[in-house]
Amino acid sequence: MQQITRRPEAPVRLRRLRRTAPMRGLVRETRLDPQQLIYPLFVRGGKRVREPIPSMPGQFRLSVDELVAEVGTARRLGIEAVLLFGLPAVKDPLGKGAYAEDGIVQDAVRALRAAHSDLVIMTDVCLCEYTSHGHCGVLANGEVDNDATLDLLARIAVSQAAAGADVVGPSAMMDGQVAALRRGLDESGMGHVAIMAYSAKYASAFYGPFREAADSAPQFGDRRGYQMDPANVREAEREIALDLAEGADIVMVKPALAYLDVIARVRPVVPVPLAAYNVSGEYALVKAAAQQGWVDESRVVLEILTAIARAGADLIITYHAKEVAGWLSAR
Repeated sequence: MQQITRRPEAPVRLRRLRRTAPMRGLVRETRLDPQQLIYPLFVRGGKRVREPIPSMPGQFRLSVDELVAEVGTARRLGIEAVLLFGLPAVKDPLGKGAYAEDGIVQDAVRALRAAHSDLVIMTDVCLCEYTSHGHCGVLANGEVDNDATLDLLARIAVSQAAAGADVVGPSAMMDGQVAALRRGLDESGMGHVAIMAYSAKYASAFYGPFREAADSAPQFGDRRGYQMDPANVREAEREIALDLAEGADIVMVKPALAYLDVIARVRPVVPVPLAAYNVSGEYALVKAAAQQGWVDESRVVLEILTAIARAGADLIITYHAKEVAGWLSAR
């Protein structure tokens, strides 16, 4: 067959593949799917409680019964994974409610497992929501004691796994936390439970609404002594490498939108699923602008999540999950 060559004067017309919506969909390089979304939810005590979170319009602190109903709605939209954060009735310096057998997250996990047997249930492993001082670990002389905290993080993970969690997510940013959880789970006969490491978790200003939602703001100081400096990216590679060596099954970059370069940077060296957390401040900014009529909310949100996936994230934790699943199904 005679080789066909393009005439040198033939114009390049990339627009040919952009003419119609079906054509654009056919050649789209990055795709969003509800099954890659993880829906973060806040659970508290009581019954029939659906308490609005002022700084996060559309998000609520839910009692366990309302949580089960909310997850049922999300599943009907195609979302198969949730990430739970608990608000205990009582706080103390050691955050005992985090690892109590009847803790709020443990109760929520059992209820969700009973109602949704094949749901992927992920739990946050940290102390900040449960301690009276609001820091992510045990205090010693006014500072967080890394090694003393590891034992408690392992206890939290084991108690959540015993309740039925599939994935535990250490977010305290303690050195060695993944190894501590892996050892604790394995020694407790729960080697099947996966670990999603908050590996590159930055000391970000984008967490403000979450701290209101979870009542987890530190009572003194801040968390820059253990969360990452926003200026660093090589350090993210080190954090991820260490967590992988300690047994992480999934690694994470948090926040997502302001750290797309970090996601793209680590993607080539991460052999496991890579998660990104589209955090509360990112959510609140879009909601506020949309309420003012300044942006088209669905288009902006879908563009943001597409950018996160395009940068290399396999999994996206987002408070927009339920809305996005609905928008995608309507396409």
